[in-house]
Amino acid sequence: MSIRLIAAPIAISFDVASKNKEQYEREYHQLSESDDDPISRWLKMAKARGETAESDPVMLKLMIELHRKIDNLEQLIKNEKPIRLELTTHEMIESVGFENFKLKHASFEAGQVYYGRIEMPVYPKRDVGIFFRAEDASLAKIIKMHDRDIKDWGAYLTARERVMIREMKGAL
Repeated sequence: MSIRLIAAPIAISFDVASKNKEQYEREYHQLSESDDDPISRWLKMAKARGETAESDPVMLKLMIELHRKIDNLEQLIKNEKPIRLELTTHEMIESVGFENFKLKHASFEAGQVYYGRIEMPVYPKRDVGIFFRAEDASLAKIIKMHDRDIKDWGAYLTARERVMIREMKGAL
């Protein structure tokens, strides 16, 4: 079975999942709930009450992202940083597929399950927690990722593929 991978320059931090399984699971779930900030909760309640029916969804999303950016700036000014677990290995991903990715340098032990954190280059930028199994020293198969992250992963893969197609057309 051949695996189709697309070149993608993304950084990943990871560690063997069994080292700290409970804490890695906790962080994995916290990363998926990062949208659950006060402004998101307010928006969910407003939508439930029907108060956003006449609002432009794109403008609403942009306003929420501006609010989050201001919150991030406030955290930066106060020197507050999000608490993340220390992961021992930091590598560059060379290429990605819908269920797989390949590291630039061989850093895996085949068959081992890992927990990793990827800073997804999508809007809005965020950390994505994943669990994956090493197929060999540099190829991994994603075994656990949140639904929203799967959608963004697929969208990123598609965007990278479009870039490659445009580059190939330009080279002709």
